[in-house]
Amino acid sequence: MAQLSGQPVVILPEGGTQRYVGRDAQRLNILAARIIAETVRTTLGPKGMDKMLVDSLGDIVVTNDGATILDKIDLQHPAAKMMVEVAKTQDKEAGDGTTTAVVIAGELLRKAEELLDQNIHPSIIIKGYALAAEKAQEILDEIAIKVDPDDEETLLKIAATSITGKNAESHKELLAKLAVEAVKQVAEKKDGKYLVDLDNIKFEKKAGEGVEESELVRGVVIDKEVVHPRMPKRVENAKIALINEALEVKKTETDAKINITSPDQLMSFLEQEEKMLKDMVDHIAQTGANVVFVQKGIDDLAQHYLAKYGIMAVRRVKKSDMEKLAKATGAKIVTNVKDLTPPEDLGYAEVVEERKLAGENMIFVEGCKNPKAVTILIRGGTEHVIDEVERALEDAVKVVKDVMEDGAVLPAGGAPEIELAIRLDEYAKQVGGKEALAIENFAEALKIIPKTLAENAGLDTVEMLVKVISEHKNRGGLGIGIDVFAGEPADMLERGIIAPLRVTKQAIKSASEAAIMILRIDDVIAAKPSKNEGNQGGGMPGGMGGMDMGM
Repeated sequence: MAQLSGQPVVILPEGGTQRYVGRDAQRLNILAARIIAETVRTTLGPKGMDKMLVDSLGDIVVTNDGATILDKIDLQHPAAKMMVEVAKTQDKEAGDGTTTAVVIAGELLRKAEELLDQNIHPSIIIKGYALAAEKAQEILDEIAIKVDPDDEETLLKIAATSITGKNAESHKELLAKLAVEAVKQVAEKKDGKYLVDLDNIKFEKKAGEGVEESELVRGVVIDKEVVHPRMPKRVENAKIALINEALEVKKTETDAKINITSPDQLMSFLEQEEKMLKDMVDHIAQTGANVVFVQKGIDDLAQHYLAKYGIMAVRRVKKSDMEKLAKATGAKIVTNVKDLTPPEDLGYAEVVEERKLAGENMIFVEGCKNPKAVTILIRGGTEHVIDEVERALEDAVKVVKDVMEDGAVLPAGGAPEIELAIRLDEYAKQVGGKEALAIENFAEALKIIPKTLAENAGLDTVEMLVKVISEHKNRGGLGIGIDVFAGEPADMLERGIIAPLRVTKQAIKSASEAAIMILRIDDVIAAKPSKNEGNQGGGMPGGMGGMDMGM
């Protein structure tokens, strides 16, 4: 409220708004973001711990995947939500390194706070951070190792590194193999470069058996069953028709009434309906199709006729599954049965079979000639195990895709972050001025990754960092990182611990942009939540969905 010529001017509603200005706003935002980083920090690396997340319905998720943890936590603080965006962007762009990105962002803000306490203006810190982030991208491109996208051994190492540390680690060889085979199968080469659309890899989960029973199906697995008991349950050398209209008698578009005055008329009316259905099925049979997937319904009578012809039919198949079937079998999706023309509209598979898995029927379409859509069938003892295996596989296929598309990798285990820290320190001396302080702090913040890897493995953090930094400085060991299993510095490249270049580049890009955005904020004006929202966090920015921020 302001006073003007004795007249009060109301700007913000009294008691309905909280406002934090200047240093207070920065302090609270930085604190919220750091709490998020601290929450996921213990999950980083092969020896990282898991989080158990329980939602309001009592559903449990046990994971150490950064993106999943942040997605499931109910947050209220706006700065905390910005950190979740960092993880989401990282997951979308690179597929792995979500925890890394969030931890770096949190540490950049902690280091920025030290500079703010020394009365250095946020604009100077922002400029220094922007320079450092740009230079870091250049250095990473320089130290990256070019690899052949067709080199299966490298791809397997990449996939295994991304799975290490997750619950599924005990089966990492099998899962890495499944991920590499799946990505290679759906990859398409254009102008000498690979393009991979991960929508063409389907994950189908079924509880039962062990994780080692998981398999790659070179085709599509559909969670449906054959519509009629008299239809064949297995068809070899399948000729497949994909129809996205209903095999039913069409209803009129407008409201219509038919007056029937005699039993003969009723009979001819019913016979006509029957004839229309029979004509549809006759046409399908004449094309030579012996398996039909329909996106909509199939009339009982049509099912009967299809069964008489010995045609296997499946109804109400999801649109996404229809598209995958088209890519896998080479069939074309037709809207009208009459438009179905052999052989160009029909797809091929060696076997289409209904199988019972964990008490439920599923349709397997296998042995397609050159499928551009595949399915990874995930098995496991419990739902929680299967979900964690799926998350591990999702990360693995994404990192394999990154390497096939970019053809560049980096050593993992904190090696690139140490190298960046050393080179950015030298760069700070060249830049000079107050910005140099921000660049030095940026370099120092990057050391949080090797530091956390050592910490989570129960190693002496200071001793490990000193050893690794001296290896980089004195021996020029670019690939020297922390081997958390052996508890010593080691050449990550020799040990096959590698990650895609895209993961580290994106993590630093996302983290620095988020930190800069939070540092720019000097005023937080927040309306109080309406009563019906049941504000469990205690307003803004004091609370965070059940996470006490100690304010």
